[in-house]
Amino acid sequence: MALTPKKRAFVDAVRGGASNKDAAIAAGYAASSAAQAGARLAKDPFVIEALTGLAVNKKVNKFVKGSSPAAASPAAPVGEHGQAGEQPDEAFDLSKALRFSDPKDFLLATMNDFAAEAKLRVDAAKALMPFIHPRKGESGKKETAKDKAAGAAQGRFSVRKGPLSVVK
Repeated sequence: MALTPKKRAFVDAVRGGASNKDAAIAAGYAASSAAQAGARLAKDPFVIEALTGLAVNKKVNKFVKGSSPAAASPAAPVGEHGQAGEQPDEAFDLSKALRFSDPKDFLLATMNDFAAEAKLRVDAAKALMPFIHPRKGESGKKETAKDKAAGAAQGRFSVRKGPLSVVK
């Protein structure tokens, strides 16, 4: 069960330097059981993975055929202090969202994006369902009344034939 909002808050607090108990309290756990919750969360595999910074969906093949490994991974730019500049992980990229004028296309791209987290992809798939597979609901009031009227006009109460118009 991937990272829940409480687990994310716990990870953020631990990265901020809080102890397990303080991080559990910051994540919304009761103060009376925060020590136990912090110990349990510290052992959770998803929390451990989030704390170590490993991505869940890794791209295995980083190199394209025909290109050299040096060309595939350019050197990171050096900042003011001589350390390589790190780009922060952005949860939402506005430029990607503005590429789509149709919400259906945006949801489809989000659903198929392997770099996005699984819960976001599932939510996009749920939101996309009415666009692709419309719900087969009941017919409207007028159609139902028309069907009932057609059914009532059969059998014993059916409309009788009119008189012969031509006399022999």
